This record gives sequence, C-alpha cells and structure tokens, in this order.
Amino acid sequence: MKLGANSVLFGGHDMETAFKHIKMAGYDGVEVSAIDGMSEHLVLDRWQEIAPQVKQLAQTYELGLLAMEQPRRDPALMEKAMQAAVEAGIPIINCGPGGKTDDPSTLQQSIDELAALVTLAEKYGVTLCVKAHVGAAIYNTPTTLKVMEAITSPAFGIDMDPSHIYRANENPVEAIAAVISRVKHVHIRDCKGRQQGPGKPEDQANGRGDIDLVGYIRVLHENGYTGPLDLEVIGAKDYSLEQCCVIAAESRGHMQACLQACGAR
Repeated sequence: MKLGANSVLFGGHDMETAFKHIKMAGYDGVEVSAIDGMSEHLVLDRWQEIAPQVKQLAQTYELGLLAMEQPRRDPALMEKAMQAAVEAGIPIINCGPGGKTDDPSTLQQSIDELAALVTLAEKYGVTLCVKAHVGAAIYNTPTTLKVMEAITSPAFGIDMDPSHIYRANENPVEAIAAVISRVKHVHIRDCKGRQQGPGKPEDQANGRGDIDLVGYIRVLHENGYTGPLDLEVIGAKDYSLEQCCVIAAESRGHMQACLQACGAR
C-alpha cells in the first residue's frame, strides 16, 4: 500500500507548502485537492497552467501522484479534471455520489451520472472512484453494492472511507470486506462518535477516534490491496501550518504502525 495525504489538509496554504510538508511527514505520495472552497491547489479553471506545476512539485519532493479529489459530478468540470489528470500523470479521480440518503430516485440518478462519467474516464484512460458518503444516495454497504452491480467498467472503482461507513452505523472492518473486490482507492481518517460530520480536524487524525483502523488495514492487506491509502482530513483551512503538520505526521505514524501490525511493511 502507498501512504498518501490529501493536500486539502493544507487547504489554507499554497500547494507547494502542502507537498513539502507531506513529504516531511514521511508519506509516499499525495492526493491533490481540486475541492473548491476548501483549497486553492488544483484549480480546474486554470488546469492548463497548474497541472504542469503539480507534476514538477511531485518530482521536486519525490512524491507519487496517487489521486485527485474533485467531488462534483458536473460533466464539464469532470472533463477538466480528467484532462488535468492526464497532463499531470494522476491515475485516479475521486468524486462524491450526490443524491439523498434513503431516496431511491436520487440513488438511480447518482448511478446514471456516475456511469456517464465512467464513459468519460474510459476515454481519458483514468479511473473514477466514488465513496459512500453520509447524507448522500450512496452512503453504506448496501447502496455501495448497488453501484458496484450497476457499473462494471474497469475504469470504475470504489473509494472506501471508514469514517463515513462508521457514521452510517456500520462496522468499517466488515464493510471493507464486503466491497474489497472493487476497491481501487482508500480515504482514511478517524472519527469520534457517529454524528453527521467527521469532527474537528485533530479528531480526524488516525488513532484519535473510535474506528478500528488496524483491523480495517488488515483486511486490505489480507485481500492483496496495493493501492493508495490517502489521509483525508477536512476543515483545517484556518489551521496554522504547525497544526496541519502535527495532524499529518501523527496520522502517518499510525498508518505505518497499522501496516507493521498486519505484516504489510
């Protein structure tokens, strides 16, 4: 498994600052944030200018470009994301499912929108992943299995985030085992409690919450998963650089310990 961090943790700082300190914390790679409002990193309206910068920063700081997060399913915006991914050399784009929990009509709409985007992903030679998300149409294991059944393209995969599954009142260790056959990306963070939001950024740091992340990573390892394991901490846009670095480094140490505990490193 490749340990990475989403640059959104450093969303209040410029992209080079994010890359530099993700490297200092010991990560293998980076997931580049293209999340409007949470960062000014990969701004897709200026992707032709920024994508070469992303590629150069990865070389400068010796970080793998593991993924991009662009949550919206707007086809025009997603095409820009895919063009930027090809230019920079980013293999995976993670997006959100949209829709509303327990509304079958929005679940089908989400599946249809994702299927159209997967056709676009096939064209550009990238992989599109979606994760179960609290409050959205795809939010737990049963709804994840439905989208897996509906979209069979190899250009599509599941992005698993234990904090969302935990807040859907499921056991993430059992949930990852149920969908592992199609998992191509993992967002990882901890969570205290089962409320709707993930909590303060420091409480999202791996090891500070209630989730059995050792068991979660063990299931990944036992099933031969070798893809990205990307820390995704949101809400830290107003945090100092020192606060962001503490969260990144603490989580990286916990991730390494989990890998060692299950014999993956």
